[in-house]
Amino acid sequence: MTEDRQPRVMLDPLSHDLIRLALREDLAGYGDVTSAWTVSADRWASGRIVAREPLIFSGAPLAAAVLAEIDPDTGFRQPAEEGSLLEAGQAAVTLEGSARSLLSAERTMLNFLTHLSGVATQTKRFAEAVVGTGAVVVDTRKTTAGLRLWEKRAVRHGGGGNHRFGLFDQVLIKDNHLVAAGGVAAAVGRAREQAPFGMRIEVEVEDESGLREALAAGADIIMLDNMGPVKLALCVRIARASRPEVLLEASGGVTLETVRAIAESGVDVVSTSALTAGAPPVDLALDFD
Repeated sequence: MTEDRQPRVMLDPLSHDLIRLALREDLAGYGDVTSAWTVSADRWASGRIVAREPLIFSGAPLAAAVLAEIDPDTGFRQPAEEGSLLEAGQAAVTLEGSARSLLSAERTMLNFLTHLSGVATQTKRFAEAVVGTGAVVVDTRKTTAGLRLWEKRAVRHGGGGNHRFGLFDQVLIKDNHLVAAGGVAAAVGRAREQAPFGMRIEVEVEDESGLREALAAGADIIMLDNMGPVKLALCVRIARASRPEVLLEASGGVTLETVRAIAESGVDVVSTSALTAGAPPVDLALDFD
């Protein structure tokens, strides 16, 4: 056992459950039969998790917890800081311990790391695309079950921002809420009566008429949904003339190719699921020394 192991990170209960579920799915109570039947129990190994392409690194605490769950007598050291750019060939993590344990943890560790580093890397592309516009690119709730905390963390590592975490921490009145509540004024009024001090109220609108209703109702944030850059710019001018302090968010149809034009319309925030749901995994691999 190595004496200078990186201390294990304390995770929240949901993350521990997620790790155990992933390992139960992979081991199914039988264990890693390939490693058990081909590698001696006393075989010691060391290795590196290496970037095979340029990427933004994210997800190390989950990977460390996976290895600790498999075998607490293993070494997990992290020479690369999360949020840092790794070049091809650069080590993100070094590992040491029972060869069987490292092999059993390998795929689950890499599944988390390649996905979360993929989210961070994708976010970096979007963040760089809007530099100089004054807009911030943020995520949405279109996340992987159990991984929302980590995906949103990866978005920050990539230079993006976080929208609301869940249904509990911000009011976001969307089209179906408006139908059920009886319109913008009624929905905002009821939300304002119930929301605690400091909780902002956001309304999604699809046209100029909806924008004017949301402005009149006193919404703190207005989401301009599925509008092209020209229509967005018009709505921004209307909103700034009426209520300069209102926060304006553009959403819908946002891609890496369109995000700059959308940001240049003058909105404050561009939200897109492409940061999480649309993020391709990056190439990380474990190489034994």
